[in-house]
Amino acid sequence: MSVRACIDRVIPRQLRTEAANLAREERASNVPEETGFELVVEHKKLWQPGRTLRVRFLEGPAKIQKKVQRFAEEWMRYANIKLDFVDRGDAEIRVAFQDDGSWSAVGTDALVTRYFKKDEATMNYGWLLDDPADDVYSSVVLHEFGHALGCGHEHESPAADIKWNKPAVYRELAGSPNFWDKETVDNNVFGKYSKRQTKYTTFDRDSIMLYSFPAEWTLDGQSYEENEQLSALDKQFIGECYPR
Repeated sequence: MSVRACIDRVIPRQLRTEAANLAREERASNVPEETGFELVVEHKKLWQPGRTLRVRFLEGPAKIQKKVQRFAEEWMRYANIKLDFVDRGDAEIRVAFQDDGSWSAVGTDALVTRYFKKDEATMNYGWLLDDPADDVYSSVVLHEFGHALGCGHEHESPAADIKWNKPAVYRELAGSPNFWDKETVDNNVFGKYSKRQTKYTTFDRDSIMLYSFPAEWTLDGQSYEENEQLSALDKQFIGECYPR
């Protein structure tokens, strides 16, 4: 079974102090706190509520760009954030369509210009140029813009208790279309967010931030479906992160 997975873009260790300082400048409340909702959020990387985030496409056919914009704007219905799609000039979110998988900077990490240079992408879609069905757009675009708002992967929540069949996962992700080495798998699948780093409670199987995992990847035969829409808790929680 072939699984297309979103890769984490981890800020290098030598730039993490700079990233943390930029996050605090953006939003003074970027500190750990308790929450009663699901969905993992790297709370130190949230934008200021009410913020306008400029989004600029670096490339791609107009048809594809319009579809990405349509699905990305779904987040604005629940979060006090405006996504302003611009044709030129500076932009906090810069979108490319390179054959480099799908990934995004997490929240305010996009401001670390020594890592995400101002003329380079902070978000990439590696499998949209073939113009797939709308459910593929919905799944991947909502997921990556969730990262852009500060959300992490649900399976890496401290509350997730997935019993991994690690040899099977390493073997599958080493092949097409991901070609991940062991370190990349460890970082993107088996890693867990720190309890101090994230807001979380129970594991949300319906979250847009959850990967799809076949039963062969777990020791207890549990499988996890890729979600195409924001879950009820995604909507409620992102509203708590970005209140009106």
